[in-house]
Amino acid sequence: MTALLVIAKEPLPGRVKTRLTPPFTPGEAASLAAASLADTLDAVAATPAERRILVLDGRPGDWLPAGFEVLPQVAGTLDVRLAAAFAACAGPALLIGMDTPQVTPELLAPALDFGRHDAWFGPASDGGFWALGLAAPDPTLLLGVPMSVPETGAVQYERLRAAGLRTGMLPVLRDVDTAADAHEVAAQARGGRFAALHTRLSALSRAGR
Repeated sequence: MTALLVIAKEPLPGRVKTRLTPPFTPGEAASLAAASLADTLDAVAATPAERRILVLDGRPGDWLPAGFEVLPQVAGTLDVRLAAAFAACAGPALLIGMDTPQVTPELLAPALDFGRHDAWFGPASDGGFWALGLAAPDPTLLLGVPMSVPETGAVQYERLRAAGLRTGMLPVLRDVDTAADAHEVAAQARGGRFAALHTRLSALSRAGR
């Protein structure tokens, strides 16, 4: 049974997207995080998968569509939390984050096909990765990978290569971490909640609120 997972944090002011402040207030940054998460979940909901799982730090809100299982994140560093998410899957699994609201079902669907690949890897422009798929989820492939550093993606990809996995590559995407990221991603994700909210909040900021 193929699973599509989203790892996310409840979008609460002061706990998410703190690097967006300034120019955005903590409340606005949290609203942008919620919009990013909602767009991501909508894309996942529209992607053919047998299981859709939200691996959540916090409590679900009205941004959660129907049809998702919710699993709490375990305690520990990000590599431990990602490894635990894969450990919860008995079959092929693709995991993405909540920071790429420009993601689409057309991007995700090919990475659920493990016919010719043992793994899928989606690099992020900041040196990390936005997607990781494993035909046979193995938590040890993630444990010990240094997270949130420029070499994260390279180390994770090398783990896959060293394990002898035939790895398919997904397009490079930009995570929303900074205000510059948000501006760039909003331009790519036109039509979604994130882009609409970013446009509105940016206009308020330019007008001095």
